[in-house]
Amino acid sequence: MTNHFTLFADRALFNNHRKPCKYHDMHSYLKLEVIFMKKFPILLLILCSTSLIACSKGSQINGHNTSTAYRSVKALKNRLSPDARIEFEVSFWTLRDSIKNDKEFLNTIDGKKPEEIIALGKEIYQQRKNTGFAGYEKYANWDEMIAKFSKERIDQDSHKSKISEDPKDKANGVLYKL
Repeated sequence: MTNHFTLFADRALFNNHRKPCKYHDMHSYLKLEVIFMKKFPILLLILCSTSLIACSKGSQINGHNTSTAYRSVKALKNRLSPDARIEFEVSFWTLRDSIKNDKEFLNTIDGKKPEEIIALGKEIYQQRKNTGFAGYEKYANWDEMIAKFSKERIDQDSHKSKISEDPKDKANGVLYKL
């Protein structure tokens, strides 16, 4: 009695001279399958490890060039709480303002976490405050400046919502009743 497997084996395992073909031997397939199944968990572990290593820098700024730096700052900013977000933004742009050279700026921020950027921003604020930098004299300290910027941001957000709900805009709509 022959089944599909033996018919397939007769055609695949033997060449024209009816000698076993070493590349199509069923035992070779089984050996390869066993080797693959033994190596597969190791390959899977290596793949997972490299992906975790690659994703671990998700909380740091990528400072390889300015566009990646701005993109990573935007992504980091969106993950922060509203208070920390404003402090991070102010610190980042304070750093950008104080370091004019692009390469030096990118080297400074590359690999930094938001907390480190905020610490650098506070240092620059204090240095500028001590030297009498224009614009900082109206703030007693860093926290007061951040509180003022937070209040301005809240006011801007509430003003935007009032503008979008203006009844005059609804009356001047383009939709017509037919």
